[in-house]
Amino acid sequence: MVSMDVGDQIPPFDLPTDGGGRLTRDDFKGKQVVLYFYPKDDTSGCTKEARAFRDAIADFDAIQTMVVGVSKDSAAKHDKFKAKHDLTFPLISDEDGTLCEAFGVWVEKSMYGRKYMGIERATFLIDGDGTIRRVWRKVKVTGHVDQVLQVAKGE
Repeated sequence: MVSMDVGDQIPPFDLPTDGGGRLTRDDFKGKQVVLYFYPKDDTSGCTKEARAFRDAIADFDAIQTMVVGVSKDSAAKHDKFKAKHDLTFPLISDEDGTLCEAFGVWVEKSMYGRKYMGIERATFLIDGDGTIRRVWRKVKVTGHVDQVLQVAKGE
């Protein structure tokens, strides 16, 4: 399995987003980006994480940092999730898992002794040249957005 790490260039991609949009690697050029992967729209942890990013979006905007969420949910499901929780940042629909695979977040998980494949909650801070500057894996939601914001600010 491939896994992106600090110093790596992010791979090219062109994927649909909520609202009928698309995002590509080129859309990130010249911007600092927080790209966070999460398992599923409207589950408790993912909702809590999305709402925490939403609540801090003015702070990210103030340091010219774009926040983008990624899951394998459809763009239509993202539309509902965004509307329900007043999310103001784009959500990428990676239904075939290409981006998840490229970033090494499509992993074997285990729940109640059952093994299955799923998205590892992970966040990548990417600079304006498309280089990964920081990686958080196996993210615990509580306090995570504050940690990301501090690093994004250069603190």
